[in-house]
Amino acid sequence: MSVLGQQALGAPVEQARVIHPRRGVADLVYRRLATGAGLLTLVILVLIGFFLLLRSLPAFQLMGIRFFTTTEWRPSGPFGILAIMYWTVVIAAIALVIAMPVSIAGALFINEYAPRRLRRILTALVDLLAAIPSVIYGIWGFAFMEPHLVGLSGWLTDNLGFIPIFRTTTPNYAGSAFMAGIVVSLMVMPIVTSVTREVFSQTPPGEKEAALALGASRWGMIAAVVLPFGRGGIVGASMLGMGRALGETIAVALIISPTTLISLFVLQSGSNSVAAKIALEFGEASQSIGIPALMAAGLTLFAVTLVVNFIASVIVARSRSGKGVEI
Repeated sequence: MSVLGQQALGAPVEQARVIHPRRGVADLVYRRLATGAGLLTLVILVLIGFFLLLRSLPAFQLMGIRFFTTTEWRPSGPFGILAIMYWTVVIAAIALVIAMPVSIAGALFINEYAPRRLRRILTALVDLLAAIPSVIYGIWGFAFMEPHLVGLSGWLTDNLGFIPIFRTTTPNYAGSAFMAGIVVSLMVMPIVTSVTREVFSQTPPGEKEAALALGASRWGMIAAVVLPFGRGGIVGASMLGMGRALGETIAVALIISPTTLISLFVLQSGSNSVAAKIALEFGEASQSIGIPALMAAGLTLFAVTLVVNFIASVIVARSRSGKGVEI
């Protein structure tokens, strides 16, 4: 009966009950702690950016826009970030090209093919690999992998030299971007594998079972259901790996032969990275201009990483596996 009908008959008017949820003390404390932690993270991020900008002002005043277009780097000037940033991106790209297929395949094997007992062991091992310090990877790559990769680099040059990136002008392969990229890829793999495995595990079981019931093979079900559902997670994991690769310091510093020349020859000796440059020269840089120049390089890397993560957040939010997730 409507409200007007109830009033005409003299019956009491029914009103919707207003429910006031009461949060417990534990919920309130957790909510405030989580909010405070999020705000603190944002504040720290802003303070880091402001600190880098403040300390790098002398370098920007000296070089101006040329700081982003100059390849040469001298402690007292001129100096520029172009060549160093180029090699940073190249090393990160090589690492991702190697790490992403292996990581996705590993995550699919753990979730879809491995027996339950083996699945737990493999998950623990992947998480353990992500916790190994980067200096261990760097020492291992320098002492063990680099001598073996020299032969691989020579083979690639001899057989695929018609492709510009595999071409070389000298037979010296040690300390190349290719060497550094492979070592960094080993550091990126555990993180990417762990994130993609977690995303794949959230695939709705009903859709997987429906695909199998319709006659799809195991791989057909993965291609039709699991991979499309986890597309956002794959993008997010790759960008997380990209951030790790862009900022890797010690492992790259131990392997590369520093150079400020831009080249397409990734197999040839000579490469660089912003983080390694800062680590190698910070102790001997002058307070007047050397430190501000390195701070300006760090600020550039900081800004690039933020832009990459922002783009990744937008892509993840628009994908199916990112629906309803706060990025």
